[in-house]
Amino acid sequence: MDVIDLRNFYSGRLGIVARLLINRGIRARWPSAAGQRVLGIGYPTPYLGLFREDSERCIAFMPAAQGVLKWPTARPTLASLVDEFSLPLPDSAVDRILIVHALEMSDDPAGLLREIWRVLAPTGRVIIVIPNRRGVWTRTDNTPFGHGRPYSRSQITQLLRQTWFTPSAWGEALFMPPVGGWFLKSAMAWERVGAALSLPFAGVHIVEATKQVYRVIPARRERIRLIPRLEPVLAPAPSTQGSGLGSNLGSNRGANSASDD
Repeated sequence: MDVIDLRNFYSGRLGIVARLLINRGIRARWPSAAGQRVLGIGYPTPYLGLFREDSERCIAFMPAAQGVLKWPTARPTLASLVDEFSLPLPDSAVDRILIVHALEMSDDPAGLLREIWRVLAPTGRVIIVIPNRRGVWTRTDNTPFGHGRPYSRSQITQLLRQTWFTPSAWGEALFMPPVGGWFLKSAMAWERVGAALSLPFAGVHIVEATKQVYRVIPARRERIRLIPRLEPVLAPAPSTQGSGLGSNLGSNRGANSASDD
C-alpha cells in the first residue's frame, strides 16, 4: 500500500478506532518520551502525535517504495522520504524508534532491523506494531494490516534475535473484527475482554525490544587446521657444489695431460 491508501484508511471511522486502540497499547509501554529523540519508520504519523510535544525531537522516515506525505500538516515538516536500508542518520542517533507498516512490507526485514540497530542508541528501545498471523485483521484487504507478511510471536522473536535485539515486553491490540457498525461502538469492550483472556486472534502485536550492545560469540571454537612446512623442490644447488665441480674438472685436465705424455 502507498501513502494515499494509508491516509485514506486512517481518515475513515475504522482507521480512527484502530489508531485509538493501538495508541493505547503504545502508551502503556512508553508513558512519556520527555527529552528523548524519537524516530518513526514506515507510516508512523498517526501514532507519533503521542510524543511530538514532549520529546526533544520527533521525526518520521517513510520508505521510498511507499511514498511520503507532509507531516504535520500545519507546521514545518518532520517527515522525509528515505532508503530504508540506508537511513540518513549517524550511529546511535535516536533513543526511541516506532515501527509501523514497515517490517511486514519490507523485502528484507532483517536488513531493515540491522539498519535500525545501527541508528539506535545503546540504551534505546524499539516498539514494533506488526500484524498478527492468527488475527482476523490479516484476512481482509480493506485495512493496511491485511497487506504484507504477518508474523506470529515466535517468528518475531526469532527475527529480533537474529538482528541483535532482545524482546522485553509484549502486547496486543485490535481484538474487534475489522467491520463497522455496532462493533465500532463496542471496540473498547472487545479490547478489555481480549486482553483479560489473552485471546490469540488480536489484529496486531505490539512488541518492545532493546538493543544488544555486544553481539553473542558462539561457544564452539573453530577447528584450526595445521599445515606442515614444505621444503622447496626446485631449489638452486649449494655454492660448495660449484667448487667441487671445478676441482673435478682440474683433475680431469691433469689426467689427460699425463696420458698425452
